[in-house]
Amino acid sequence: MTPTESAAVAVGYAIFIGIFIHRELSPKSLWKSFCVGATTSGVICVMLFFVAMIGRLYAMERVPQQIAAYLLGFSDNRIVILLMVNLFLIVIGMLMDDLSGTLLTAALLMPLMQQIGVHPVHFAAIMGTNMGMGNVTPPCAPILFLAARIGKVPFNEYIKPTMIFVLFAQLPVVMMVTFIPELSLWLPRLMGFVR
Repeated sequence: MTPTESAAVAVGYAIFIGIFIHRELSPKSLWKSFCVGATTSGVICVMLFFVAMIGRLYAMERVPQQIAAYLLGFSDNRIVILLMVNLFLIVIGMLMDDLSGTLLTAALLMPLMQQIGVHPVHFAAIMGTNMGMGNVTPPCAPILFLAARIGKVPFNEYIKPTMIFVLFAQLPVVMMVTFIPELSLWLPRLMGFVR
């Protein structure tokens, strides 16, 4: 089963259990759930549509090549460029959700990463760790605010533990993934996907 198919099976199972076993799911609440799900899916589809349009526009205007030229003109040191890319990705993660941020920045930064000799799988790991850290770092912190909303926790109770977690757990992981390529490449190499 694909992840999409398994999600559909899980929804069907949950509807069956809610209606026939627990008897708590009414047709009215089921319809409301379907409406909320459709609205959320529609928002995601529209967002992906516009991100794809922006990505195509950036490619036509040669924005990735201009960013690469600017960063390489600023410094030809690989470490400095990787630090600047990390900072850029963290800021994007703070402002956008991870899917939109990844779609937007992957096309922009991939030419630069290839130019400085970063493997695409390694770059994907760099993007994932940076976006994950950005998504729980204020001011926007979409994942953090969603978790707080689900857990019904006020802002002042979760911000301090979150920042401790970001500084002492996520930031070291971001740095290790960025500067130790084997952390992200050893498993694909072991399985024969990467040389």
